[in-house]
Order: sequence, then structure tokens, then C-alpha cells
Amino acid sequence: MTQTSNRIRAVIVDDEDLARQVVRELLESHPEIEIAAECANGFEAVKAVTELNPDVLFLDIQMPKLDGFEVLELIGTDMAVIFATAYDQHALRAFEVHAVDYLLKPFGAERFEQALARARQRIGGKLPPPAELKASTRAPGEFAERIVVRDGTRVQIIPIAKLDYAEAQDDYVALASEGKKHLKQQTISSLEMSLDPARFLRIHRSYIVNLERVIKIEPYGKDTHLSILSDGTRLPVSRSGYGRLRAVLDSKA
Repeated sequence: MTQTSNRIRAVIVDDEDLARQVVRELLESHPEIEIAAECANGFEAVKAVTELNPDVLFLDIQMPKLDGFEVLELIGTDMAVIFATAYDQHALRAFEVHAVDYLLKPFGAERFEQALARARQRIGGKLPPPAELKASTRAPGEFAERIVVRDGTRVQIIPIAKLDYAEAQDDYVALASEGKKHLKQQTISSLEMSLDPARFLRIHRSYIVNLERVIKIEPYGKDTHLSILSDGTRLPVSRSGYGRLRAVLDSKA
């Protein structure tokens, strides 16, 4: 937490200048809150939050390039977050379940003050894991189309079609794509839930593979196998994973 002498540092993120101006003007009556940065897109937001470590984040949801949930996924949840959204009330239920503060556009000063009061109570606390927050907004049968990864202040976007496989590494996953590996703080189980099971399969407790990359399965010792990918990569397959993989490959034969 970056508060000093009860000062609160805030970052405002919205692709519309008018929307940022509204928040800025509403904060004028709160001299204890310092606007550390204003950002017009998700990339700027990731860089600003990483460098400035604010206490409060005013975050738009619908933005080009990176949406608000992807921004939150990349920067973590060590700050109080107030979403600004034009989503309808039905979609907002997902945020309420996770105790997320939100402002439904257009909003007035009274509603703003209510959200700000809740944010004050949340400073220093944590939101649910970002991956779970993002998953809660997906409709049944809807899966991720891309994965966002942060490297310092830089953001890497991996289209799902270019993900070869994922490997669990403690509380991280190593995402293999186009000959490179990208490390992301996420459990392999939550990643699995976000992926289309028709395209990706958990073949081992530590591995998820893109089924389009698998060209064959080879035996490897007693009751174990290896899946061979199109680029020559060899991944271990557990006994249960072998049954699932074999069934999928046989159905496509």
C-alpha cells in the first residue's frame, strides 16, 4: 500500500477522454486523493500501475486492445478497483458476487461517493484471483480466444490458436507458443477451465496440449506414454490422460 499521511494515489483508465474527465472532476472534492496517472488504453494502464503501484484504480471495462478484465489479470489485485462499465444489470451480478465496486455509466456524484467509500474499505485488501473474475463474466460454452501475459511493463497477447501447450510450474504456467515460452501467474486448473475442451486437453497433471499439435502417441516405460507434437516436442501423458487423448484421436481418425 502506497498511502503516506492518509494520502491515496489513484489511476484513472478509460479510452474516452470525457469519461476520464468526469472522474477527475468528481475527485476534486477529495484533496486527499492524488491522481497519479490517466491512461487511455489497457497497455498504458499496465505500465502505469506496475510503475506507480496506486491504491485505487478506476478501470473501464470495454476498451480496445485490452479490456478491463485483462488489465486486472495482468496487474494483480493488490489495490482497490472501481470498475466503470456500460454493462447491463444482469452482467453486473457477476461483479457483485465477487464484491467488486462498479459504476454504471452514466453515473452521478452520489453513486460515485458510494463506490469510493467501498474502495476505501478495500485498500490493502485483495480481490478474488483475476482469472476467476474474468471467467465469471463468460457465458456458458464461451471460452478464451487469447491469453494476455505481462513481462515487466510490456504486454504479450497470445491468440489461442497459437498456443501449443501449457506446463504447470508451481503457481505459474509456462505457455509455449511459436517456439517461445511465456510465464504467467495462473494455476493450470484455472487455465484449463478457460480453454475450449474441444481444442485443448489436460494430458497430465502438469500439461495441457493443443490437440491440433499432437501427431502421435508413443509408449514410454510402464503404463506411461509421450505425446509427440508437430514441432518435435515430447510431452508426458499420464494414465488417465492417455485414455482421454486416445479417445479424442480415435474419434478424429
